[in-house]
Amino acid sequence: MFFSDRIKSINLNDKVLEIGPGATPHSRSDVFLELKYETLEERIAQSGHVGILETDKEVIFYNGGKFPFKDNEFDYVICSHVLEHVEDADDFLKEIQRVAKKGYLEFPTIYYDYIYNFPEHNLFLLENEGVINWMTKEESGLNKFSSIQQFFYRTCELNYYDAIEDFKEYYFQGFEWFDDIKSRHVNEIELLTYSTEKIKLQKKKIKTISAESMYPYISLKKFLKYKLKKFFK
Repeated sequence: MFFSDRIKSINLNDKVLEIGPGATPHSRSDVFLELKYETLEERIAQSGHVGILETDKEVIFYNGGKFPFKDNEFDYVICSHVLEHVEDADDFLKEIQRVAKKGYLEFPTIYYDYIYNFPEHNLFLLENEGVINWMTKEESGLNKFSSIQQFFYRTCELNYYDAIEDFKEYYFQGFEWFDDIKSRHVNEIELLTYSTEKIKLQKKKIKTISAESMYPYISLKKFLKYKLKKFFK
């Protein structure tokens, strides 16, 4: 979860469900809902390769489809980095709204998955003006670049995270919702991207290193050579 500080509407006595918490659940969650997987390896992969959940709280495993809960059984639902894994976002979001009337959603955008193309991700998503637009990865045609994306996927496996941190406001979306969630299945990639007006990147400041700052790290001989060279210029 990249924007946990955006979770602000959990009241003191609220019963909180977290869907697909992976190994790093939110501290306020009371019950966890996990999908049943055939192998431990698949479960770890679907959890973002960060390990297995260890908790004393209640964990419910299900086979997909309808959640094993009553209508409005919870006050708040946290669903972070799960929506991109499902087959149909509309159906999944309907279930979230059935069991609670408020919650938090977080998911990667097409900018993130276009580069890294995580094989566990099925959907591209983007919230725009109150509506979550979504498309399957297969429908997008972007899988034809998978041989190129393998390089970037490998950099992520090796902990090269600078780009992710620099652009996380564009690579991910996270927000609270209340009462209802609007979503639609689209067939145009343009509906999954930000408009030019919404892309407000700032020029990155590069820290320059002066020669003087390096004095403690160079020999006296090199130091005098540098100073004489400057003097006779």
